[in-house]
Amino acid sequence: MEQPSWTPCAPGVWTIRHGSPDAVTLLKAAGTRPQHEALQRLGTPLLPAPCPEARLRTVGQRTVVTLSKRLEEALFGLGLNFKQLGINQTVRDLHVDHYSGQDNGRTHAPVPFYLSDAGYGVLVDCARYLNVNAGGAHPVADPPPECDRLEPGWEAVRPGRTVEFSTTAEAFDLYLFAGASLREVVQRFNLFCGGGCLPPKWGLGFWYRVPIRFTDSDARTLVAEFAARDFPLDVLGLEPGWHSQSYPCTYEWHAQRFPDPAAFVAELKAQGIHLNLWENACVSPASATGRALAAGGLCGDYAAGWGGLIPDLSLPEARRIWGENHRSRHLAIGVDGYKLDECDGFDQWVWPDHATFPSGLDGEQARQLYGVWFQRFTDGLFRAAGRRTYGLVRGSNAGAQRFAYAIYNDHYDHRDFITALCAGSLCGVLWTPEARASDNADDWLRRLQTTCCSPLALLNAWASDTQLWSFPEVMEEVREILQLRLRLLPYLYSAFARYRFEGLPPFRAMLLEPGFADPAAGSAAAPGVLDGTKNPYSLAARREVKDQYMMGDAILVAPLFAGETQRRIVFPAGTWHDFHTGAEVTGGPVVTWTPADRRIPLFVKAGAIIPLLPPVNNLTRAGATRQTLEIRHYGNAPGRFTLYDDDGESFAYETDGGRRVELKAWRDATTGQWRHAPDDATLRDALPAYAGAVWHPAWQAP
Repeated sequence: MEQPSWTPCAPGVWTIRHGSPDAVTLLKAAGTRPQHEALQRLGTPLLPAPCPEARLRTVGQRTVVTLSKRLEEALFGLGLNFKQLGINQTVRDLHVDHYSGQDNGRTHAPVPFYLSDAGYGVLVDCARYLNVNAGGAHPVADPPPECDRLEPGWEAVRPGRTVEFSTTAEAFDLYLFAGASLREVVQRFNLFCGGGCLPPKWGLGFWYRVPIRFTDSDARTLVAEFAARDFPLDVLGLEPGWHSQSYPCTYEWHAQRFPDPAAFVAELKAQGIHLNLWENACVSPASATGRALAAGGLCGDYAAGWGGLIPDLSLPEARRIWGENHRSRHLAIGVDGYKLDECDGFDQWVWPDHATFPSGLDGEQARQLYGVWFQRFTDGLFRAAGRRTYGLVRGSNAGAQRFAYAIYNDHYDHRDFITALCAGSLCGVLWTPEARASDNADDWLRRLQTTCCSPLALLNAWASDTQLWSFPEVMEEVREILQLRLRLLPYLYSAFARYRFEGLPPFRAMLLEPGFADPAAGSAAAPGVLDGTKNPYSLAARREVKDQYMMGDAILVAPLFAGETQRRIVFPAGTWHDFHTGAEVTGGPVVTWTPADRRIPLFVKAGAIIPLLPPVNNLTRAGATRQTLEIRHYGNAPGRFTLYDDDGESFAYETDGGRRVELKAWRDATTGQWRHAPDDATLRDALPAYAGAVWHPAWQAP
C-alpha cells in the first residue's frame, strides 16, 4: 500500500501524482492554465486540519484511492446531479452519459470533485470511469457501531470514515483545495482550472431555437413576429435541418432550405440577432470533411449509431480539417456559436468502450473527454477569430470552466432543473433549465421565469414549435420576465466577470452564500419510514435547500412551480427585500412566501445596489448607443457594487483586465440624506457603454 504526501503546487492547492506524468488526464485534455495570481489573492491557507490522508493500493486491475474523513463531515458535489447536492453514504459510477433520472454518477458532467464542510475539496484528475464510495464503506478494521434493527437509531446505511475512488487508470493526479468556506474552496477549484468563462454580452440575452425543419424563410417570418409582438430576441438557434444531411452530419448548408446562408446571416446581424448552429461529432463519410478525415486515418474504428465517423479531436490534424470547414462555411459568414449535441451518451448511440482511436486512446477515455474536446476545439476557432462565443453542450467534465458553454439535456423535470443549476455551481459547470413545452399556462410561465434567471435564457422549440405567446393568458408576464433578463445585463455581466477573474460562480447553491444556515444542517436526513414496497429498508430521506439559489451576489431566486401559490424560502442572515417592490421581508430566516402576483419571487440583500438597463429588446442594438442606467439601492443599509464592463465581444479583457467602477450609496452624516457615487461624468469616463445613471436610494416600487 502506498501512502503518499500532499505536495504544494499553487496557493492553497496540493497534489499527489500517481503514475506517468505524461498520461492523459481531464485537466490536460482541457488545456487548463491555473490562475496563480488570482489564487494568491484568495490567500495562502494551510493544509486543512485534520488533512485527508491518502492511501493507494492495487486490487486486481484497479487502483483504489482511499481518503480519510471524519464521521460528521458533510460532503457535496461529484458532478452535475439532479436530485441531491449532498453525497454522504452514496455510491457513484462517474461516467459521461445522458441523465437517466437517478443520481448514480452517469450524467452529462460527472466531475470527480467533491467538497467537505471541513474546509477542503478534492479532485481526482482521471480520464477514465471512476467508482466512488462517498463515506459509506466500512473496512473490517474500522467497522461502524452495531445497532439492532429493532432498536431506535438503526440506519440502513451507516456513515464511514473514508471516501474511496477506484479506477482502471494507470495514472492520475489528486488535487486538494483548501479554503475558509465552501465558497472559497469552489473559487480556488475554478481558478486552478483557469477561471470561469465570460460570455459575450449578446449571449446573456434571450435565445430561441427553431423547429427542426425550419428554412431561412421560416426564420425570417419568426424574427419579424418577435418584433411585431414586442418580445426580446438576441440569439436564433438552428437545429439539424440546416445541414445538407444530419445524423450523420455534413456541416454544409442545405441548398434548398438555406440557399444563401451568407445573406441570411447578414440579415440577422443587421437586426442585432446572432446565429447558433446545432451539430454533433458524427461526421458523414460522404461529406468533404468526412472524406478528408477518413483519408488521413483520423477517426475511431467504430462509427456512431447513425453510421458517422468519429474524429479523434485530440489530434491537431483532425482539428485542422474539421476547423477549416467550420471557419470557411460558418465563422467567415458571421455564425457566432454552436450547440454541441450527443457528446454525452446513450450507450447505443456512441462508440463502445473498447473502440480505439488513432491517438492511442480507447473508447472509455474518449467518452470522458469528448465534450471537453468539443468545447476546446470550437472555443479555439472563435478565439483565433478574435470573437467570443457562447453555446450549448451535452457533455463536459473537469477543467472546462473557461469555455463559454451551458449544459442542457432532454430530461424535463422543473424541480430537478433547479437542483442541477445549484449542483453545477459546485463542480465548475453552467446549466440552463431551458423551456421547451408545457401542458398549461401556469407551468409555461414558471419555466420561462426560471430560464430567464439562469446562465442561459432559452426557449428550445426544436420539436414542439412552442412560441412565447402560445399561452395568451400569461403573455404579458412572459414578456416582463424576458425584458427583465435583458435589463439585468450590467448586473449579470459583472457577476460573470467575478466568475472569470475570481472563480465565483454567477449562479450558485445557497450553501455557498455567506450567512446561510441550512435548517437541515446537523440532521442531513429525515428518519426513514418503513414501507415494504416503497422503502423496505427505511432509507432516510435527505433534506437540503436545493430549490432556491443566488443569482450574482445580491439576488436570491426562489422559483415557483406549476400549481403553487406559495412556497418556503430560507434566507441568509441579514435583512432582505422583495426585488419587485422593495418591501422588507419579515418573519425570520425561514418564511412561507405568498406572492401578490404571478411574478417570480426574487429577493435582494439590504444595502444591495442593482444596476439595470432601460427596457430593451435586443442587447446588440442597445449597445450601439450609450445607455442611462437605472440604479436601485435596496433598504436602509449603505452599499456598494463593482460594475464591470468591456467591449463585450473581443478577448481584450484578458490583457487589459476590463474596466470597473465602484457604485456606492451612503447616508450623509450631517443631513441624513442618501448620497451616491460616482456622478454621471465619472461613470461615462470609466465605462464608455453608459451615459450616466438615475439613482433610486432606498428603492420602493412606484
